Formats: sequence, C-alpha cells, structure tokens
Amino acid sequence: MVSLLNCLVLSILLFILGFSSIIIHNNLLSIFIGLEIIINSISLLLIVSSNYWHHMDGQIMYILSITLAAIEASISLTLVIQYFRKTRTLNINKFSEIIK
Repeated sequence: MVSLLNCLVLSILLFILGFSSIIIHNNLLSIFIGLEIIINSISLLLIVSSNYWHHMDGQIMYILSITLAAIEASISLTLVIQYFRKTRTLNINKFSEIIK
C-alpha cells in the first residue's frame, strides 16, 4: 500500500520537473512535454486525494483533466507542426520573428 505522503511527494516532484522543463528549455516541444507532466502531476494529486477521503469528486475531476489534456495536446501539436513548417526550427526565441 502506497501512503498518502509518498504520492504527494511524487506529485510535487513531477510538478517541479515539469515546471523546470518549461523554464529551462528553449525547445517548443520540451515546453509542451513539461506542461503535460504538470497536468499529470495534478491529476495524480486528484486521484490520491480522492482515494484518501473516499470521495468520487477527485476521480471525476481526473476524467475531466485527462479530457482537457488530450484536447490541449492535440491543439498544441498542431501548432508545433505549423510552427515547424514555417520556421524549420522549434526554438522559442525565433517565435518573436514570426510576429514581426
């Protein structure tokens, strides 16, 4: 049996990992992967808290979170593909050149 504290620590570590991926990398795909890690860490937190308090609300929010993550992934991958076709790079610093 995995304790609540272990799951909370794992969720916080995943959140920090995803956030650091967003802050450190200049690659657009790495930023979206970091965003997905953050969403999954929050989903893990919802499941753990739901199981701890024996409520179904967290599991319902988890299903909603998975749905939103799938929508976000499909939209962001479409944008990344279009960005790559236009610039031939995924460097986020080149993004300001497109706006000009």
